Amino acid sequence: MAIETTLMNNPEPPLVALKPQPIDAADLRIRLSMATPADTAKGMFFNGVLSAVERLVGPEARERCRKAGGEKKYIDFFNYPIAEFLPIAFTAASLLSEKLGGYEAAFRRLGQQAVEDFLSSTVGKTLLLLAGSDPRRLLSAAAGAYRTAVSYGERSTEFLSEKRCYFKVKRDFMPHPYHEGVFLAVIESLGAKQVKVVGRRIGPLDAYYDISWE
Repeated sequence: MAIETTLMNNPEPPLVALKPQPIDAADLRIRLSMATPADTAKGMFFNGVLSAVERLVGPEARERCRKAGGEKKYIDFFNYPIAEFLPIAFTAASLLSEKLGGYEAAFRRLGQQAVEDFLSSTVGKTLLLLAGSDPRRLLSAAAGAYRTAVSYGERSTEFLSEKRCYFKVKRDFMPHPYHEGVFLAVIESLGAKQVKVVGRRIGPLDAYYDISWE
């Protein structure tokens, strides 16, 4: 996976965003249809979703999500098919949506949970150590960090200014609000203020994120 970091003098959006599409059961089926056995994610993300839904909704909700994935237990640093994670995440978002104000808000919260789990890992702690308090440095390394956690997708960073960038993603299975939550949480963890993350879907599994901070 290529890691690309450039500075753009006259930035333009990477591509025209698609019309807003609902994040629902039909969207889940599309994503599952494109997944292969080689597309995997670490067990920590499975456990993070299960923990979040149990904390915010209750143990019965956790059990419902667990059954949606088909596994009884996930080990944090083992790899599991994304085709198992997607039903868990979509079920969790459905259960959280009423409490949090819709599917998009639910997926953002799940993304924030993913960051909390990742940053508590050895790889995550190393990433924070290397970044110091500099979001720019962290975002430059973000593509590589994703690669340690999931097997799929291509990602690159294009800096528009010292405190703004586009993060472009190809073939990522999670809805864009999930990664909005990821970036919001990880940049705020560095002490940045007025963090803004706006994701736009530009293909079935492709998106870009306009990220800025003060």
